[in-house]
Amino acid sequence: MKRTALTAAFAAALLLPALADAEVRILACEPEWAALAKEIGGDDVVVHSATHGRQDAHYIRARPSLIAKVRRAKILLCSGADLEVGWLPVLLERGGGRIVQPGQPGHIMAADHVEVLERPTVLDRSLGDIHPGGNPHVHLDPRNMAVLAEVLTERLSQVDPERASAYWQRLASFQARWADAMAGWQERAAALGGMKVIVYHKAWVYLLRWAGLERAAVLERVSGVPPTASHLVEVLEQVRNSGARAILRAPHEPGDASEWLSGKTGIPVVELPFTVGGRPEATDLFSLFDSTLALLEEAKDRS
Repeated sequence: MKRTALTAAFAAALLLPALADAEVRILACEPEWAALAKEIGGDDVVVHSATHGRQDAHYIRARPSLIAKVRRAKILLCSGADLEVGWLPVLLERGGGRIVQPGQPGHIMAADHVEVLERPTVLDRSLGDIHPGGNPHVHLDPRNMAVLAEVLTERLSQVDPERASAYWQRLASFQARWADAMAGWQERAAALGGMKVIVYHKAWVYLLRWAGLERAAVLERVSGVPPTASHLVEVLEQVRNSGARAILRAPHEPGDASEWLSGKTGIPVVELPFTVGGRPEATDLFSLFDSTLALLEEAKDRS
């Protein structure tokens, strides 16, 4: 009797790793893609984000913990367009299985599936942090999220065909809720149309285009390099009578230049969430855009 119980316990122990891996593991490079993966995958996936909402995705290390995560992943979901070029290739080389390598079903780069803006015509180190593939921050146009939701569903169905119907059902639910939210966001964005803003870094191009905002100036003279005092003086002269309503920056960007310009001009600094978790109220994709629009509306109303 004791031997039978021990045999059963041993067999159950052997099954535990298989049960633990029953869900599809997804490694997202940024929080916005992790949030999308949870919308489509639900309880059938385990999602990990390589970065958090107040972290610059350009600059992270290929830590052993991330190598372990990518080794077990069946889906790798990232922005692409060279945003993760400093660390993602190392992850894939050291830990990535065949299914998440480029060209395989588990390898999804968002920028490969939507229109990418600001593709450089000249590549020169003197121009700073230039992405050869264009501006990678495609998630800031909510229309792109609807496209990537379908791409992710298709890939999940390929790597996990037994649960394909569940993924497509969740996609239908997400798309319906997203379309309803988009209708409201479009109305709010229309009211913001033509609002002039100053940005710290050229990360906001997709949001500005979608919402109809106008970029009055950029605080960085060289992309990825903090602005010099002389450049800030030039920006001050440029925006003094521009009618700009806000100085936009992301949570991971330094605040000293923005605060200096705000002190000289009276234009408020507005820290937008930029991604899920960038501000406490931006807990998912829906609240990311709700809170972003609310902050822009507040800036427009008070200026």
